[in-house]
Amino acid sequence: MKFSSVALALCLLATQVYAADKPKPAPIQPAAEALDLDTIARIRDEGLVHSHIMEYASGLFDGIGPRLTGSPDFAKAADWSVDQLRRMGAANPHTESWGEFGIGWQQTGTVLQMTAPGTATFLAQAAPWSPATAGEITAQVVAIPTLKEEKDFDKWKGKLAGKIILYGDAPKINPDPSAPLEHYDTAKLAHLRDYPLDGNQNETDVLPYDQEFWGKVFKDMAFLEKTGHFFADEHALAVLRPGGSGGVLHGDTTATLGWFVFQPQHKQAIPSASIANEAFGRMSRLLSHDVPVSVRLNIATRITGEHEQGMNVIGEIPGTDPMLKDQVVMLGGHLDSWIPGTGATDDGAGVIVALEAMRILRALDIHTRRTIRVALWGGEEQGIFGSSGYVASHFANLSYSQKPEDQIVPTFVRAPTAMSAKPEHAKLDAYYNTDNGTGKFLGIYAEGNSAAASIFEQWAAPIRDLGFSTVSLRNTGSTDHVSFQLVGLPGFQFIQDPRDYETRTHHTNLDTYERLSEPDLRQMATVMAIFVYNTSQRDAMMPRMPLPRPELDPQRAKPLEGLFPKP
Repeated sequence: MKFSSVALALCLLATQVYAADKPKPAPIQPAAEALDLDTIARIRDEGLVHSHIMEYASGLFDGIGPRLTGSPDFAKAADWSVDQLRRMGAANPHTESWGEFGIGWQQTGTVLQMTAPGTATFLAQAAPWSPATAGEITAQVVAIPTLKEEKDFDKWKGKLAGKIILYGDAPKINPDPSAPLEHYDTAKLAHLRDYPLDGNQNETDVLPYDQEFWGKVFKDMAFLEKTGHFFADEHALAVLRPGGSGGVLHGDTTATLGWFVFQPQHKQAIPSASIANEAFGRMSRLLSHDVPVSVRLNIATRITGEHEQGMNVIGEIPGTDPMLKDQVVMLGGHLDSWIPGTGATDDGAGVIVALEAMRILRALDIHTRRTIRVALWGGEEQGIFGSSGYVASHFANLSYSQKPEDQIVPTFVRAPTAMSAKPEHAKLDAYYNTDNGTGKFLGIYAEGNSAAASIFEQWAAPIRDLGFSTVSLRNTGSTDHVSFQLVGLPGFQFIQDPRDYETRTHHTNLDTYERLSEPDLRQMATVMAIFVYNTSQRDAMMPRMPLPRPELDPQRAKPLEGLFPKP
């Protein structure tokens, strides 16, 4: 997941240390890692030669398909995941609620055809949580450019009844697009190994906390919600918005009329769909030349509930060391997806990598010292809800600003104002996340943790021939490990070969089984199993970063005094 269209990168820093806790000395780390090369060889053989990962892929992506948070399809996928964990022999596989999510919703079909001045069939996709049209409707199309403020509504009052709205500015399509497939070469990996001296980590989807920036983002989204209500009040029938070109159709929160449309109090007021940019452009040009355009549209959706619970899937391999078995090593990815494709690369790949890594360890009957716990998150796409809810339930209490001016920004992009650890906080060793598509693991982001980076460098040696070579001290954001980093727990995301994740599959109709790379997925599951195994066997827990002290930032930012002699 990456909120690319609205720049919703989610790497945040905690805003207060545990006031009641005194700093504790870090555990002594060994100078060299004691790696069990025989077990690592067994994991490699099982993961690379005897893999079942593509069977998991077909079962989840073909058998169930897209898994929108709160939907019956997500519930079906959660039950399937619990069953797979049970079948492999994992302990206590179950679902765990992270709280109420909101509206349950399904699309059963969307069809768009031009009927005048000529006929054409257009690529279209219902916006998530869109209401349905009144069956199949045929109506004239009216083009409305992007509205900026409420006074812009005046021009359109009394003109929209019975119309289908082509809303927004027609995108310009590059007739010579770049190749969609990208691979990181040695130069790129060397670049990622170097820490940015200017502190700018936008390249790895990290943005600093900026209340002014997020305030503008969500103010714009609130106005879009208001625009949808205006169209509905004017008795328009539906809204069509541009969704992508070259056969790629996006369908995420950038397609909805408002960010919070999954909440009953913000329910979308009018049916809407994303359509191919080429179709949008054709109709826009015709209308600009005063040529009447009519379309036949059927957006078939249904609401299955308004107070659906958010769910995570949890399962374990119990630890066996009497002194360490209460400590937990976690791995995971997010089970929810958007609806245009089948969520294969975002983040079905992370789910099946986690399941396959668990299966590898169970198939080899490896007895780990610490407990290994898999978590398949829900609600990641709407704001890392599943992982943040799990962290809040198990590891730390968080409080947020109650200032009225801050309330427009949801908590998942607001830094907490207070934080206190729960007992389980001391027991979480590390969390490893996968959520950047189907490309193999080329390394890992150490999140500024130099001590962990030193350990990872040693772990890389036996798997360097698999393409795992780079340990970067950079941070990365926009996915579930951030929930752990936010409360001072070691959470890590791997550096992945990008392939066509950003260019073709991310939140699109092309996010399907066919875009998966089986060799890469085998490598990913193997490396994941090795990482969680290595973590589980160490004498010491993984080193942690010092808890941040942002309350000191104002003092640190003050200009130095006395730099210039007084006259």
